[in-house]
Amino acid sequence: MLKIKRVYEKAEAADGYRILVDRVWPRGLTKRQVQVQEWAAALAPTTALRRFFGHDPKRWKVFQARYRRELKTNPEATEKLRELRARMHRQRVTLVYSARDEKHNQAVVLNKILRGEKI
Repeated sequence: MLKIKRVYEKAEAADGYRILVDRVWPRGLTKRQVQVQEWAAALAPTTALRRFFGHDPKRWKVFQARYRRELKTNPEATEKLRELRARMHRQRVTLVYSARDEKHNQAVVLNKILRGEKI
């Protein structure tokens, strides 16, 4: 019971528990518009990694590997991932992100990690 959704898409009851996984608040949106139950900045890539990646698909593979490493070495992130895995068994969880690229962003990586898929 996990999905990902761009923050600029309309929030729906079927989204369940909506959690923003960006380090920076989505530009031009209020808390009411975003409609998330939680903002987990600890799950977002560091500013340095985000700048390195720059949403360049050519850097996607390297980004994924570095991002996974960041998550593994961040105790707050590993705890949040544990919490989300447990929550997924009780209700739908929607990872909300603001990137324009729907195929190359941190929510895609988190989705794979939470589902136990290899990257």
